[in-house]
Amino acid sequence: MVKIDLITGFLGSGKTTFIKKYAEYLIGQGMNIGILENDYGAVNVDMMLLQDLMGEKCELEMVSGGCDKETHRRRFRTKLISMGMCGYDRVIVEPSGIYDVDEFFDVLRDDPLDRWYEIGSVIAVADATLEEHLSAEADYLLASEVSSAGCVILSKTDLANEEDKRNTIAHLNHALAGIGCKRVLEGEEILEKTADSMTDADFERIMAVGYKQASYRKMDATEEDFTSLYFLELHKNVQELGEAARQILADPACGHVFRIKGFAKEDGWKQINATRDHMLTADVAEGQEVLIVIGENLQKERIETYLL
Repeated sequence: MVKIDLITGFLGSGKTTFIKKYAEYLIGQGMNIGILENDYGAVNVDMMLLQDLMGEKCELEMVSGGCDKETHRRRFRTKLISMGMCGYDRVIVEPSGIYDVDEFFDVLRDDPLDRWYEIGSVIAVADATLEEHLSAEADYLLASEVSSAGCVILSKTDLANEEDKRNTIAHLNHALAGIGCKRVLEGEEILEKTADSMTDADFERIMAVGYKQASYRKMDATEEDFTSLYFLELHKNVQELGEAARQILADPACGHVFRIKGFAKEDGWKQINATRDHMLTADVAEGQEVLIVIGENLQKERIETYLL
């Protein structure tokens, strides 16, 4: 049977950064792997960031977005069926940051997937500098993602102090209690490391952590509660887009913006990945001239004033 891992994490938590390092480790162990980007968006920026992994030992697949939940689930199932015939040793699923984790478990119980796949590890990535004040819907998604995780990785620990990390763990446990989940995150269930600092022993542990059976009170909070605005062909350089992202994130009149991501073409492609506290720009092999603003109650006209 093919081992299949689910890597969850709220918007901007650093899932893709972790997956890239995890995939490099698996490839280095001689494994043939498939990565399935399971997103609702019309443009999959994260898949572009993984392009340089593609080769003899790694293939990337995508479930196309822009559809209703049931259609998305059928497409996810169909893609896993086709991937089950490719001879992979391990498959990694990266969903959107607003994913209903139950879909993963439910689909894998279906025939023939239950005969082809064995759930390996469920990993939740959480930003160690997690924003303190989140909506009830956002806290629900955070809690539902960590509830079944075999391990919670605190990302961006290089940007956090000890108080930040304690507050983030407390926030996660408070969110779990808020949805009636009895699980309390503590001890070895939490790995406080950046992806770049992880050792082979860390990845070996991650491969084997499995997942937890946790019950909680379901809430109707899905992708409809969050908005993604796409801005194409802005013709701005990375400095201009970075400054616009900072202004949008700092302006409450734009809505509650969680993350801004995209690319600029400037002596090749540059990646932009911004949250309220952090801004990342980096060279990437492939991109598309797009900026995506993700959040709640977004005000498109106000956001556009910073992008004109």
